[in-house]
Amino acid sequence: MLAEGLGAVVIVPDFFKGEALPPNTFPPDTDEKKQIAEKFLAEQANVPKNTEALLQVAAEAKKQWPSAKNWGAFGLCWGGKIVVLASAGGSPFVVSGTAHPGGLDKDDALKLTIPHIVLASPGEPVEVLNAYAEIFKSGDKVGEVETYHTMFHGWMGARANLQNPENAKEFERG
Repeated sequence: MLAEGLGAVVIVPDFFKGEALPPNTFPPDTDEKKQIAEKFLAEQANVPKNTEALLQVAAEAKKQWPSAKNWGAFGLCWGGKIVVLASAGGSPFVVSGTAHPGGLDKDDALKLTIPHIVLASPGEPVEVLNAYAEIFKSGDKVGEVETYHTMFHGWMGARANLQNPENAKEFERG
């Protein structure tokens, strides 16, 4: 949908190489589920390793599609953390963003060197969203934060319910 709507190349890398966290791990309400989630976060979802992987994907994409003049990055949940880290100094991207971000902190926003948008659900930490908004308002960084108050974590990704008119409307707006 995004590629067609923008007339753009859209790449969705498999950072986990086919080894996603099993859906029945959530919520991590038992010791066993917590151990599985912690191991996954330390290994397949390792943030520095996957930030580097995103930068490698960008380098390869620029070689494969040399006519593309500008590249952006957008991450959902955990991918939002990866994207914001890849949006610091030396970023190959000209713009970035995230929906229902996971793991963001104020220090990440302070390192941004490109415009960045945060599309949040009400479940994200308000203090972090407010910190991002204040940094953008200060004029030191270019960006925007918007909370979709009627939505839920995942409304722009795998949990989207496009059969629901409200979810579809907000998905399209996002």
